[in-house]
Amino acid sequence: SGVAWNESHHCRLLAGLVPDQFQMCRRNLEVMHSIVRAARQTKSVCQKTFADMRWNCSSIQRAPSFGPDLLKGTRESAFVYALAAAAVTHAIAQACTSGELPLCSCGSVPSEVPGPDFRWGGCGDNLHYGLQLGSAFADSPLKSSKLGTQALKATNLHNNAVGRQVLSDSLDTKCKCHGVSGSCSVKTCWKGLPNLGEIGSDLKSKYLAAIKVTHRLIGPRKQLIPKEMDVRPVKETDLVYLINSPDYCTPNLHLGSLGTQDRQCNKTSVGSDSCHLMCCGRGYNTYTEEVVERCHCKYHWCCYVVCKKCRRKVERYVCK
Repeated sequence: SGVAWNESHHCRLLAGLVPDQFQMCRRNLEVMHSIVRAARQTKSVCQKTFADMRWNCSSIQRAPSFGPDLLKGTRESAFVYALAAAAVTHAIAQACTSGELPLCSCGSVPSEVPGPDFRWGGCGDNLHYGLQLGSAFADSPLKSSKLGTQALKATNLHNNAVGRQVLSDSLDTKCKCHGVSGSCSVKTCWKGLPNLGEIGSDLKSKYLAAIKVTHRLIGPRKQLIPKEMDVRPVKETDLVYLINSPDYCTPNLHLGSLGTQDRQCNKTSVGSDSCHLMCCGRGYNTYTEEVVERCHCKYHWCCYVVCKKCRRKVERYVCK
């Protein structure tokens, strides 16, 4: 992130680029800020989205050198590929809007007729340009790489497309009011994308409902079809995976599992962050921690707030 990205030799500084990505970097240096931002956002959104699960997205830490659980077509790799593909498109689309990129600007004016109470205006996110460059960058390693089976490439390409589809479906009408003293007599509206955290939440739902598939010859070409006979056909909005994940309960470096020992859990929860589920039935240790918080805050005219500092003891629960 400290690189200026103003000379083509800077592209050599990024580990893990395939030749097509390297060429794209050299031709579109100004886009690299957005791609670096997307990588950073993918990591933070993934870890935030799965903070309360046994798998807490720790495997993404060493990207582009993924852990074993993200290299073999698991449910977790499905989520990471989809989120990363969405993040690249999202970052480029919004960089167009903010004027960071010389080759693109605001998204085109929507074709749908505006309502009686608003008009199209403002600067919409340029999803079209984001999809064009984002898919070229995210998909090229899977198209050019000699590593991995055809089934794994097809799975990862499918999940990349799911991420972009979820992002495209999230494009929404956003408006700003104009009028005397805050009245909304006129509204200017444009099409904008939500923050990446919302896309992460949508993809987490798809992760939980992901379909296990096999890559089989159907007619003239190979397709991803459900492994189980009684499962409905795969749709273009379904995340898919090839192999079952490790249980993430105990450390197993070969499988990419770090285990949940020393992870914090919630004693009163019945969800995935509960001490029973997070600790995999091993039990937990309790300890007390003193936290310092702002308290007794008072607003002073004009215009600042003064607070005191309060100390209180909280109980923490940590997996054995």
